[in-house]
Amino acid sequence: MTEDPNDRPLVSGHPDLARRYHETFEHSVASRSQEDERIQRVMEYLHRLVGRDRIKKVLVLGCGPKPQPIACLRGMGYEACGVEPIKSFVEFANAFLGAPLVMEGAAERINLPDASQDLVLFEAVLEHVESPEDSLKEVFRVTSPGGIAVVSTTNRHRFRITGENGEYRLPFYNWFPASVKESYVFHHLHVRPHLANYSLRPAVHWFTYSELCRLGRYAGFAQFYSLIDLVRPSDPSVQRSLVRRVANKLIQKFAWVRALALTQVGDFIIMYKRP
Repeated sequence: MTEDPNDRPLVSGHPDLARRYHETFEHSVASRSQEDERIQRVMEYLHRLVGRDRIKKVLVLGCGPKPQPIACLRGMGYEACGVEPIKSFVEFANAFLGAPLVMEGAAERINLPDASQDLVLFEAVLEHVESPEDSLKEVFRVTSPGGIAVVSTTNRHRFRITGENGEYRLPFYNWFPASVKESYVFHHLHVRPHLANYSLRPAVHWFTYSELCRLGRYAGFAQFYSLIDLVRPSDPSVQRSLVRRVANKLIQKFAWVRALALTQVGDFIIMYKRP
């Protein structure tokens, strides 16, 4: 007899959610070369900030669905490992990597010694955790003095015509009131799982650059940077157009122009731990 979806306990969520989630991430793992290029580009920017020899040990948080960064980093010569809260994703990641490099755990409780990591990659995770404050405190704890944490998360200010912001594909979703966002989270989990791209844990926190700085200071980090602070005029991404070249000059010259730019790119922040 076919199960009637209406007979399922409501807390079980939409019956197709888990299956479609795994299918979505299996497709993303297949595009490994693109992810490798992204990681290499990010590391080049980080070398400009702290020096090429400063980073040796790297922790990737929430890496289970996408373990490619660990493979890429190890291929570049770094001692990289990961932490992932979902057991099945830990198993998937370790099978993909061919070694037990990913351990089960939450961002709020990282089972690693104090000051043991030179770099913590915290990408597309902070918006999903139970407590952003506790998570960043724990990231600060495991970061070595003089080390850095890279946080890539949601952006409450960003404007995109396509509506894409994190997992969501809804125009202006990041500007919706919190109560409306909560209703969309409910509908995603129980009624329309495509709303947040079939995520099992859709984003529930939305940040501005200044809010991320505040959370970072509360955790103990001393200084904060965006990728626009590390871009050089000679970079291909800047030389691509006259508009970008002019924007780069204005960002470097005027604080208010930098602030305006951060409304669009402030979801990627680098937090520095003072030695």
